[in-house]
Amino acid sequence: MAKGNKSKGNKERIQPVRFLMRWALRGVMIAVALVLMLIVLFRFVNPPTTFYILSESRRLGGVEREWIGMENIAPVMARSAVAAEDANFCVHWGFDMEAIRAVLEEGARRGASTISQQVVKNTYLWHGRSWVRKALEGLITPVMEAVWTKHRVLEVYLNVAEFDEGVFGVAAASRHYFKKEAADLSAREAALLAAILPNPKGRNAAKPSAALRKRAASIADGAATIARDGRAICFED
Repeated sequence: MAKGNKSKGNKERIQPVRFLMRWALRGVMIAVALVLMLIVLFRFVNPPTTFYILSESRRLGGVEREWIGMENIAPVMARSAVAAEDANFCVHWGFDMEAIRAVLEEGARRGASTISQQVVKNTYLWHGRSWVRKALEGLITPVMEAVWTKHRVLEVYLNVAEFDEGVFGVAAASRHYFKKEAADLSAREAALLAAILPNPKGRNAAKPSAALRKRAASIADGAATIARDGRAICFED
């Protein structure tokens, strides 16, 4: 009799654990379904904001931002962003394995995040260097690449990227630095905007340092090369 009571007691203790595991699994499944829905939704609908933009807006009391389509962005701006951040943008599936191998060989002295990874981080996740965020970024990026076109990835990138403190998207950046619309950017201006992307709060496209001018010149050359060799066709088509 005592043995039977002991067995019954063990079952009673195990039940709550199973209950919590079931609900944890359901929570994960709901989260996955939600992310998949947002990936499909943002393929067609412009993201209204991001976690980082909301955070900066609260901190600063507002931000400069206006969404514009690729048809209202100078083509040289798109090519400059690709030349600066992800030269293999048109040929990879979300991860640039060649760049990753180069980083590993150099001892991780530079980053290897693609434009696609940055879009996932900016649109669906949060900023930071946690392994959890990186793992989620790694899971979401290939799914987004499978659903979105390269044209859409770059369009979202150019609209959510930070170009200065509280300045998000190329439309706001063009006015902020050059007092003009994004459609009217020159090759030099586009290269300068692309040059500040890795460190927007520490660089000024309107008053570039010698180092920034040198980087912008290199980006302008890269953008021209991308136009000539056909690597822009995936987002300009």
